[in-house]
Amino acid sequence: MKELKDRIIDAALVLFEKDGYHGVTVNQIVEHCKASKGGFYHHFESKDELLYVIHDTFITYVLEKAHVAKQTYHYPTEQLQEMITSFVKVFDLYKPHIYVFYQESTYLKPHYEERIKEKRNEFKELLFSVIEKGQQTGDFRKELPVVITGMSILGMVNWTYKWYKKDGEKSIDEIANIYVDLILHSVLKEPDQSLLKL
Repeated sequence: MKELKDRIIDAALVLFEKDGYHGVTVNQIVEHCKASKGGFYHHFESKDELLYVIHDTFITYVLEKAHVAKQTYHYPTEQLQEMITSFVKVFDLYKPHIYVFYQESTYLKPHYEERIKEKRNEFKELLFSVIEKGQQTGDFRKELPVVITGMSILGMVNWTYKWYKKDGEKSIDEIANIYVDLILHSVLKEPDQSLLKL
């Protein structure tokens, strides 16, 4: 059986998605997961903190995976490939969290919003650094502006939440491979054809 904290989060995800953040009370959440208000407040200071934890869960996952990619792989091509793959997979692993994030993020309290923003910016800077390194090593096209390239990748992958379905035609692994193919073919420097003829 799941831990109480996870059951509370699962209940909140269902209820927030159905009735919206302001349409749901703590009483409804604990009733839904058959817990007590004492149990709720043991794990969360407030409903506001619960909303923050829902947001933080998938952002932390993506950020940790990006750090692992940079530490594990030496070449920027491999680092970028791994970062894209884990980023895409989050839309399958945390689909309800992400839906609630986009639907209810305006209700985050400023101090929680700032923490989320810090992690999003950290991930963005990691992505930029990999692109920049790839340009320095000669693997990536130098004429592509780092920031615009990075923001394009983020925009492309972020939009997945709008159309991805777990029971869709393509699995999340296949979708990740397609994104990797599209992005790497865009940023990789083409081999010098004259050298290939030697």
